[in-house]
Amino acid sequence: WGVSPCSFSSPGELGVVPECSGCSPDLQNVNITLRILFRPVTAQLPRIFTSIGEDYDERVLPSITTEILKSVVARFDAGELITQRELVSRQVSEDLTERAATFGLILDDVSLTHLTFGKEFTEAVEMKQVAQQEAERARFIVEK
Repeated sequence: WGVSPCSFSSPGELGVVPECSGCSPDLQNVNITLRILFRPVTAQLPRIFTSIGEDYDERVLPSITTEILKSVVARFDAGELITQRELVSRQVSEDLTERAATFGLILDDVSLTHLTFGKEFTEAVEMKQVAQQEAERARFIVEK
């Protein structure tokens, strides 16, 4: 059998997980994009290479990220996803780090880069803000 070398970049690789969609408990569609800095556990490289393959990052990260994002998003309603973004980000990071470890991956950094909602929700929020501004303006005029 011939053996061919395979190089793994050990200092850390940057992965941007494509937008993942989930649904909050209040049935709002949520789209999230993550930036992940990861590296394999050096001692587990032979197992990673033989069981998952050279493209381990492309095979593992998208699937576990989708799984974790849907799980975390399901715990927060749309308003909480906005107001508690830091908590959501921390929960995603903790859960994803734990899950990635089972595949021999170390996640050095997980950042929630984009968080958007479905068109209907976004329009409703904008309409509410406009209505609040108009109510403030009307109150100001009445006070004059």
